Amino acid sequence: MESENMKDKVAVILGPTAVGKTAISLQVAANLGAEIISCDSMQFYKGMDIGTDKIKPEAMVAANGKRVPHHMIDILRPDEPYTVADFQAAAVDLIREINARGSLPLLVGGTGLYISAVVEGYKFVEEAPIDEAFRQARLAELAKNGPEFLHQQLAELDPVTAGKLHVKDSRRIIRALEVYYFIGEPLSRFVGNEASYDTALVGLIRPREEIYAKIDERVDEMILAGLADEVKGLLAAGYSRSLRPMCALGYKQICAFLAGEMDFEQAVFEIKRDTRRFAKRQLTWWRHKEVTWFEVNDFLDKMVLADAISCHIKKTLGI
Repeated sequence: MESENMKDKVAVILGPTAVGKTAISLQVAANLGAEIISCDSMQFYKGMDIGTDKIKPEAMVAANGKRVPHHMIDILRPDEPYTVADFQAAAVDLIREINARGSLPLLVGGTGLYISAVVEGYKFVEEAPIDEAFRQARLAELAKNGPEFLHQQLAELDPVTAGKLHVKDSRRIIRALEVYYFIGEPLSRFVGNEASYDTALVGLIRPREEIYAKIDERVDEMILAGLADEVKGLLAAGYSRSLRPMCALGYKQICAFLAGEMDFEQAVFEIKRDTRRFAKRQLTWWRHKEVTWFEVNDFLDKMVLADAISCHIKKTLGI
């Protein structure tokens, strides 16, 4: 008889942008009878398709013809607020439902914070207020003294959180400072240390120069597919360029181009440059996590790689 305390099972395929997660995860899901939960924080938004390289409904089919259910895609308008805590709550419900119907939840994405929030059981500090006066004061310090100044403040109060945040990630640094000042506890205290699930964490990796080349290629494809027209359509629909999703990679730069703040070539250059930097930060996030990495180039083709990952997940989770 199974223990009533047996944890739900979860598999994860993660990795930097442009490494090939979508194609591999489709085949792994088909092999395992899994359902995919997207952990890409930009694919939540309707109408933001090209710049997020969002999978199309007709492409949610593995090479063997098996349709793979996908969740957490196109669930919001760009002007609807959505937090990591909101995602965590939704993902927890989905994981429970998918396990209950005898399938395996397969989390796929490159947004490390969202994946970690689920599989590590982050405890969010809902009682910490959002205080605009506090934030404006910190932004003034940022403008006067630079990002290193705020990061050093956080390092003195909450070295664990500071160690996880890039020195220029001012938005999250200010939130961490806000939590400390208003509830008197470091944000790191609210991060769960005990895994909530039986988890198999799989990462995909390629040589960095290959990832960068694929990023450049993908950006060129997005431009040809009509990224500028997609952004024009969003602006015409009344979505402000100040909205958080509109400040994401690709959208921010095209908004600046359309506003006459930079020429088109500069916008494309900055999208490529900033996406390469983002990929580097994605890898840094997972540096000290218990991830089993699969080097894509070590396998003959994606089918062989998907089979190897499927076997690893089965062994790890005992399924």
